[in-house]
Amino acid sequence: MISYKPFFETLAKKNISEYELIFKQGISANTIHRIKKGEAITTKTLDTLCFILDCSVSEILEHDKTK
Repeated sequence: MISYKPFFETLAKKNISEYELIFKQGISANTIHRIKKGEAITTKTLDTLCFILDCSVSEILEHDKTK
C-alpha cells in the first residue's frame, strides 16, 4: 500500500502549508484531499510536488508492505 506519510513530514520540515500549495502553487484541493485519503495521484502530480517542494519521490510517498 502506498503511504503519503512522508509528504506531510516534508511539508512540516519545509514549513509549507496545504493552503500555500493550493493557493500559491496551484495544486488542486482535490489532489490534497486524495493524498489525505491515501488515494492515487498521477506521476505528473508527483513530479510537480517534487519540483515545488524541492525533494525526491521518497519524501512524498513510501510503499508499506505490511498493509
